[in-house]
Amino acid sequence: MSVLLPDFSEARLVVAGDVMFDRYWHGATTRISPEAPVPIVKVENDEYRAGGAGNVALNAASLGASVSLVGLVGQDEAAQLLAQKLTAGGVQCCLVNVPERPTITKLRVISRHQQLIRLDFETDFSNVKAPGIESGFTALLDGAGAVVFSDYGKGTLAQISSLIAAARERGLMVVVDPKGTNFWRYRNASVITPNMGEFEAVVGACPDEATVRERGEALREHLSLEALLITRSERGMTLLQKGEPPLNLPSHARDVFDVTGAGDTVVATLGVCLAGGLDLPQATRFANAAAGIAVGKLGTVAVSRAELDMVLSLPALD
Repeated sequence: MSVLLPDFSEARLVVAGDVMFDRYWHGATTRISPEAPVPIVKVENDEYRAGGAGNVALNAASLGASVSLVGLVGQDEAAQLLAQKLTAGGVQCCLVNVPERPTITKLRVISRHQQLIRLDFETDFSNVKAPGIESGFTALLDGAGAVVFSDYGKGTLAQISSLIAAARERGLMVVVDPKGTNFWRYRNASVITPNMGEFEAVVGACPDEATVRERGEALREHLSLEALLITRSERGMTLLQKGEPPLNLPSHARDVFDVTGAGDTVVATLGVCLAGGLDLPQATRFANAAAGIAVGKLGTVAVSRAELDMVLSLPALD
């Protein structure tokens, strides 16, 4: 039986986190350089997209929600192009300019749909004093239905504990895409969404399902979370909620082409569903379906409502 995607036109989501400028150089490769044993790429197309928290925001907006984005960028061309891309995608931008830092940029060289190299241009924002993040974030909470934090460890969310507290004080659902092993900083969020590698880096190796459940429940309790959602690549997702049996969803990916940005799609879909009033199990089912679409695309690309509706029209999600 097919499942209908709700109307999210009244849903309002706030996204905060590490914003990135994703650039792609596409071209043909026909020979090896005489200077070194590397392929020569004749660049024929220069493409740019929003990455990190920007990709989360665009994914959320593509599902029909009203989305506001808070993040840090440099005072450069990349920041201008990023703002244009986000605005064109229907995202309200609250990007704080930091003159002494460049916008975090990732340049990927692609030939015949294969990534040959990625070049990162960044100086993280860990030591930057940017009061505009907290004030801008707080100002956007009125009227919001949920909040998503997209943490890539670049320093934008150095004060995430106070941001979580501000959102929870207003009764908002808070979704966190975590980074690193210090999960204590995400304490009191509604749900965090580590992948299996991130989860095991915190709780230790989990050789079987019983260990995943036991250690997941212990972590959820330790962090005072409503739920823990573990994304597990080809094994789908596991949702652990207080007082509920585990919800295990199989992967719906037909072809895994590129996992870049799949986590962004998961938290964006989860956040929009929660902002729209859905419960966590139903939101997780939609997020799982969206993830299956995302991994079939190259790079950071938003999953559209039409694409998700098509998948949802197929036989049952679980």
